Amino acid sequence: MTNSRQKGARGERELARILREYGYDCRRGQQYCGANGDADVVGLEGIHIECKRVERLNLEDAVAQSVRDSRAGELPAVFHRKNNFGWLVTMPLADFMRLYRDYEPPVPFADKAGDEDGER
Repeated sequence: MTNSRQKGARGERELARILREYGYDCRRGQQYCGANGDADVVGLEGIHIECKRVERLNLEDAVAQSVRDSRAGELPAVFHRKNNFGWLVTMPLADFMRLYRDYEPPVPFADKAGDEDGER
């Protein structure tokens, strides 16, 4: 296994461990067995995870891969990090808005700040 593939596998294991700490039963996908098109990390139902653990990432290519590999009903997302930084998640805006719309905050943000006209 090449160094970059080893780093990728370590990143997948690291991400799966972190997601388990959040209470989700996550593990590496089946790609290490030779299957293609599977998510790098599985266990977040409805999310297709592409995991990238690199110093230089072409986000557009990574998102395109996630979109291409996601199955019907899955939202494509790229979970990525480089050395000395935390994990980030990138996904198409329309998919983020679907997640946000499902979340629907119970209290508008302006009300939380006590500012009823929305100015800050």
